[in-house]
Amino acid sequence: MPDIITAARSLLFVPGDRPERFDKAIASGADVVILDLEDAVAPPAKRNARLAVGDWLDAARPVVVRINAADSEWFDADFDMCRHPGVIAIMLPKAHAGRLLSRVAAERATIALVESAQGILGMAAIAATPGVARLAFGAIDLALDIDTSAPDAAFDPFRLQMAVASRAAGLAGPIDGVTRDFRDPAIVAAEVRHARMLGMTGKMCIHPAQVAPTHAALQPTPEELVRAEAIVAADAAAAGAAVQLDGQMIDRPVVERAIRMLQVNRAGGQ
Repeated sequence: MPDIITAARSLLFVPGDRPERFDKAIASGADVVILDLEDAVAPPAKRNARLAVGDWLDAARPVVVRINAADSEWFDADFDMCRHPGVIAIMLPKAHAGRLLSRVAAERATIALVESAQGILGMAAIAATPGVARLAFGAIDLALDIDTSAPDAAFDPFRLQMAVASRAAGLAGPIDGVTRDFRDPAIVAAEVRHARMLGMTGKMCIHPAQVAPTHAALQPTPEELVRAEAIVAADAAAAGAAVQLDGQMIDRPVVERAIRMLQVNRAGGQ
């Protein structure tokens, strides 16, 4: 599985029919660029978008391609193009477990976009499909599919479920959906921090301005780091015995979480 996909914090969408933006997206600082042939491209422009993406692809600048759904007239041509060595992974919209997902994931590492009732019910099977690299959550399309106008927070149980399914299948943490407001970095950061509490470890972005606040929000705060260092130090001094810190018992899961937080901070600073 490509490390760039499993470790990605930010995944930046670029419309496939806007080739003048491709290089700018690569230079944006996003961990992964997704050239989008699906939602960002109107039906009359689908073919030209595919041609533009195909002409630009280069193994020296690997990207993800979001192809059109399996029930669309554009799926086969999109899928064929993704055999290009410049495509390191396919993002499959409206993913659900079955032969189609297995076929796609056998060709390229796949980010399975869970955004339908069928996808939610089959989340564990999707995550367990060989070749699936990560799960991603499409709350906007899910709301349309189940005909609800509920606020985004109402979908938090599905985020937790996605984190559990990912962990059980040995996948990296799932990728949260987009934040529509790209002008206010505080809104982006708040949504990322909220999703992180629910087990999400990446974020789909729709504008380069969302990349930096996404990365910052996924890093531990200075206060969290100080606390984590104190926990690890107290555990080391106890040499395996039970230990208290500031009136609280520090058991093994707390220590392991502190160690993980310090590792995330070191990785983010590289």
